Amino acid sequence: MKILIIEDNKLLAKRVKDLLSENHLVDMVHTGVNGLNFALATQYEIIILDLGLPDLHGIKVCEELREQRVESAILVLSGINDTLSRVNLLNSGADDYLTKPFNGSELRARVAALARRQPNMLVNNVMVVGDLEVDIDKREVRKSGVLILLRRKEFDILQYLVKNQGRPVSREMILNHAWESDVENWNNTVDVHIKHLRDKIDRPFQSSLIKTAYGIGYMVENTQSK
Repeated sequence: MKILIIEDNKLLAKRVKDLLSENHLVDMVHTGVNGLNFALATQYEIIILDLGLPDLHGIKVCEELREQRVESAILVLSGINDTLSRVNLLNSGADDYLTKPFNGSELRARVAALARRQPNMLVNNVMVVGDLEVDIDKREVRKSGVLILLRRKEFDILQYLVKNQGRPVSREMILNHAWESDVENWNNTVDVHIKHLRDKIDRPFQSSLIKTAYGIGYMVENTQSK
């Protein structure tokens, strides 16, 4: 899962990134304008948004994201804790609210709860396509009941493909999802990882799920169900 932190306090932003980076890809920016630019250019599952930004108030950022039809779940961080503020945030499009200072365990729990609300083919937080099961919480993959060991990037790419089942995604979209934005990569990096995924997910089994979308990129498609 990919997360964007919009927080002007660089020490706090780094702390939040460190708390979440073990299981997620995390980008961070320190102004509202940069936050909007990142959110519009890349698909994030969750945006962690500070209210007291130096250029734009967090509510304005939240409203603009929703006006631009950004569907990422938005978790707001703020030192203000009153009912009216929470109501205004929810009305502006935020999904949850966490008061500073906060406990790291609570932050991770809020992020996990927001992730479970994301629309996809989830059954008990397991994404299912044909005989393939991708367990989001345990980061485990099974095909025909067989546990398949994947590296972190392989899992992130497969999760993204499964989430977009039946829809071709470009190499650039996969790069944006599976790597942090400040890391330089090339399209052939995606091709290498897709080859490794096919070697583990498709070739040992009778069904092939990972397809090449010629001229575009790749997709996961359960052709046996048609």
